[in-house]
Order: sequence, then C-alpha cells, then structure tokens
Amino acid sequence: MSYRKNLNSIIYGGDNMVNLSDVRYLPRWIILMIDIVLIFGATYFSCYIIEKLNNNTRVFYNNVYMYTLVMAVNVAFMYIFRTYAGIIRHSTFIDLFKLMLATFCSTLTVAAISYSYYLVSGFKLIGAHVPFLSIFFASSFMILFMFRLFVKEFFHVIREFRRSTLKKRIYVLGIDETSIAVARAVLDNPNLPYEVVGFLTQRNDSRRAKLLGKPIFSKERVEQNTKEDLAVDGVLIIKEMMSKEEMNCWVNLFLEKDLQIFKSPSVQKLRDNDLVGSIKTLQIEDLLNRKPIKIESEEVSSRHHGKSILITGGAGSIGSEIVRQVSQFNPELIVILDQAETPLYEIENEMREKYPHINFKFVLGDISNRHRIEPLFQKYQFSMVYHAAAYKHVPLIEENPHEAILVNILGSKNISTLASKYKVNRFVMISTDKAVKPTNVMGASKRAAELFVQSLQNSEGNITKFITTRFGNVLGSNGSVIPHFKRQIENGGPITITHPDIVRYFMTIPEACELVLHAGIMGKGGEIFVFDMGEPVKILDLANRMIKLSGFEPEVDIKIIYTGLRPGEKLYEELLSDDAKTLPTHNEKIMISKDPTMEFAAIEKYTNHIIKAALRGEKVEVVQILKNIVPEFKSNNSIYEILDK
Repeated sequence: MSYRKNLNSIIYGGDNMVNLSDVRYLPRWIILMIDIVLIFGATYFSCYIIEKLNNNTRVFYNNVYMYTLVMAVNVAFMYIFRTYAGIIRHSTFIDLFKLMLATFCSTLTVAAISYSYYLVSGFKLIGAHVPFLSIFFASSFMILFMFRLFVKEFFHVIREFRRSTLKKRIYVLGIDETSIAVARAVLDNPNLPYEVVGFLTQRNDSRRAKLLGKPIFSKERVEQNTKEDLAVDGVLIIKEMMSKEEMNCWVNLFLEKDLQIFKSPSVQKLRDNDLVGSIKTLQIEDLLNRKPIKIESEEVSSRHHGKSILITGGAGSIGSEIVRQVSQFNPELIVILDQAETPLYEIENEMREKYPHINFKFVLGDISNRHRIEPLFQKYQFSMVYHAAAYKHVPLIEENPHEAILVNILGSKNISTLASKYKVNRFVMISTDKAVKPTNVMGASKRAAELFVQSLQNSEGNITKFITTRFGNVLGSNGSVIPHFKRQIENGGPITITHPDIVRYFMTIPEACELVLHAGIMGKGGEIFVFDMGEPVKILDLANRMIKLSGFEPEVDIKIIYTGLRPGEKLYEELLSDDAKTLPTHNEKIMISKDPTMEFAAIEKYTNHIIKAALRGEKVEVVQILKNIVPEFKSNNSIYEILDK
C-alpha cells in the first residue's frame, strides 16, 4: 500500500507540473498535441512494417477503427500519467518512467480491447495484432523518448552556447605542468565564468603545437596586436611560478593592452578548495609582495612553546598578525592587550575558534595607565613581550601631539620598565621608518620611545633583552594607502594623492611580523633591527596600476587629484638599509641600525618632563621638548616649523 502511494506521489507530485502562466515553457496542450502526432506516426510506421513483412494489402492504413482505438487509448493514458505535464528540457528518469508506463499500459489495453472485440464479433480490429502491437510499443516509446531527448539536448547546446558568450575568454600564462593542470581544471568546471582559448609563453618554438586542444601563442602575439585583434578578455596567471621581475614584465604588457589579469592558486590548493572562489582578480598586493623571510622555526618554537606571552596593541594590524603567528607555537598563555573594544572582540572570536586549546586572555586597557597594566605582569610572569601598541597616523598626531606622548612615550615607558622590573626574558618593540630623521611628531615620539627602551638595556639590575624593530609601510594595515585607494576606486573616484612625486617603501603584514619574531630570536639586547625594504614605490604609479587592475582607465574612468603634502609628511622616507648607517647580520634581509643612544638618567629626565607637559595639554611645549630629545627632528609642512628657527 505504501509503495502504491509512493508511486502515485512520484507520478503526480513534485515539481514536474508546470504553471501555464510561465511563458518560458510551452503550454501543456501543445506538448499533448505533439505527442498525439508522434503516436499517430508510430501507428502508421507499425502498419507499414507489418505490410512489408506480410506482403499484405493496405488494410491497416484504411482501418479507421484501429486508428481511433489506438489514439484514444494512448491519449487516455497520457492524461492519466501526465506525460505532457513535465518541462521537457528538464526531463528526468521519472519522466522516462512515466512515458514507459503510459506506452506499456496503452499497448496492453489496445491488445485487450482488440482481442475481446474479436471474441465477441469475430472481426479483427487489428490484423496481425501481436506483431503490430510489439512494433507499436517499441516505436511509440522510442519516438516519444527521442523527441524529449532531442529537446533536452537542444536546450543544453543553446545554454552552453549562451554561457560561452557570457564567459570571459582568457589565455593561461605558461606551458609548464602547473599551468596545464590549472587550465584543465578550468576547462573541466562548467560553472566557472572563464573560457580558456589558448596558452601564452615566452618561447617561439611552440606556435604549431597545441595543449588540451588549445593553441599556444608567443609573447610577440600580445605585443603586436590589440585587445580586439586578440579576441580575449584577460589572462590567468599562477604567480607562484614566476619571479617578481617576470610577473611585473608580463603585468605591464597586459595592462598596456587593457587585458584583465586573474590569479590562480597552486594546483594543490585547487584540489583542496572550491575552484569557483579560488580564481580572483590580481591585486596590487600581489605585485608588491616579496619572498618572505625564512625563520628558524625550531628556535622560534622553543621561545614560545609553553611560555606566557604579552602582546600590546594585539587587535591592530601588526599586533593581530603577531598573535596569529605566535599561536602556531602553542604557548601556555597569550595575553592580548588593546584599548580598541570592537577589534579586540573580533580577534577574540577568531582566535578562540582557530586555537581552542590555547589559553587566551583578552584585556581591554590603556598602556598609559600603569595601575591597569602592572597587575598583568604580577599575575602572569611573562616570558616575552611584543609591544605593538602605538598611535601612528601622522596628520592626527600632528594635531594632537600630547596624545602621542601619552601613548607612544609614556605607554612604552610603562610596558618596558614593567618588563624589566618583572624580569621578562625578552621585550620586542615595534617602531617605524618615520623614526629615522623624523619630520613629524609621530616619528619623533617613536624615536624617543626607542631611546628610552634602548637605555633600559644597561640600567642597573636589568636582565631583560630589549630589542627594537623598525618597519616601513605595511600593505593592508588600518589606514594605509592601498585600502584607501580601493575604497576610492569602488566609489568611482577620484583618487587623492598628496603629491605626484611622493615615494614609499612597502612590505606585507606577515613579512613584517616574521621580522618581529626573528628579531626576538636574534637580539642580544639593545639593538634596533631594520629591514631591507627593497625598491621604493611611487604612489602615483601605484594608483595608476590599481585603477588598471580594477578594469578602469586612469584619468578617464577614475580621476587623480593632488591635495598637497599633509602636516609632517615628506616626499621620501629615509632608506633604512643605508650601508653607512647599518651593520649586517647573518640574515641578508635584516641589519642593525647604528643610531646614537642615550643614558637612562638623561632620557628618564626628558620623558618625565615631556609627560608632565602632555598631561597639561601644552602642545608647543611638548613638541619643543621632543625636539630636544631628538635633535634630528625637523618639522616639515607643519606649524611647528617655527620651533626649528
């Protein structure tokens, strides 16, 4: 009984019914009429075959009663099984099953009626009815089935053609095994909005060869033709397979030809992840990335495994990445301190989800409040402290210099002196390239903090190793230029640049944090580690590339306007890796800066003086004392330039 109910629900229920109001599909009565015509054809065909086999007269063709019986019975069972009610292009096995049931029942019913009529009247409605009905059953079922199969395949071809016209036509860069594997993955996935039309290579000896049925083109083809002549929308690259120089060369060519650039992950990642979400538009960060520093993982692990770690500013761009990297080494405890409530809550959710086995403490507090901070040192007995908390935005700090003193100097003083007092093994401070020959209050305040932290190294009774690291601009950090430009491009422009000649150095956040961890291993105490920043990047060139990578034309789709240098801003950052000012280490990317130091008593006196001025809100006095602490501090494009005279 339950089986019969199931069968009924399969035949009559489900989404096989179609609304008559849905104009995208043929009405059911048209499908029924087509089926009737096909049944008539199957009947005629069966009669013809029987006539040829038996050399009989054309009695079958003239037997109106036979045609009426066959057509009437078939229409009845078509109605019973609703064979006409499905959307043909979406036909399934259930539709085929219903078609077979209707045809079989029709044939059986016609046979029963014909034989019964013969027994009663002695007259055959259907001559040679067994061979006829056998041929009719097979031919009618096949004709109805083939009609549905044809419609289904027809719409499939149309759909695929439409998809191919909507897909982006792309070249795959490279003819190595990795490129071929990526191309095959794209070709095998019909859901991807890309159609591979060929491969690109530097070589000139592969023009007549094909890969995966696709032609191979040389670099000269792209150089010598326009985008319209190439008939492609973009190029798919696997950036891990190229050096930075090679990628820049290709990218410059593609941008010149207005081709979109897509990046694919490695083949391994293609297997592990969803391919649809894995192929992305190339970002400016991909062009600025460099090979990361190689860290002695065993030594890093031994410094953190099972230890108690404090990270100040742990909810910021650098601090949160330090939290992520340190968590990999399974410390016993990580205390994350920050005064920004929402970012601290977000990093808490992330870390508790990723590392449920690690003991985290998330502390909302201000490093300038020693009474809030000292109980943490008393309770947890930290082995390492990473000090990333600071105010960093140059224009804001120039307007509020006293606030910079309270956080960057007083805060650093509190954390570092507590580290020394409670005999923390290592203290690593994050500084900035703006501390080198500073032209703004922010850079000068960080330089003063450097001097204080360095002076503690040789103070009486100290056993903590105080280590400082300096960074350039980090890609994607809060308030940095690249996210700012992205937002402006998304809003349709314009992009605002302070000066057409302004230049900056860049590194990635993970790269910067690897330097922090490495510095914690290398440092003997009192050093300032600086990083080989590579080549400087002109911000105007950066903006132009970002506009083109977004598919727009600079000065046509997205305007660029110049706003003038902001207070304290300079055109060129100082080169941190100047050979005249640095000493090499065993890692060629990391050097020790040869900056002048200050005795603890002297810097202690200065810091006490400047902190009192900051608490009173005396902005000019604060900046004047700061210039006394950091003699090389010369204000630029600032109201405080008068103090330099």
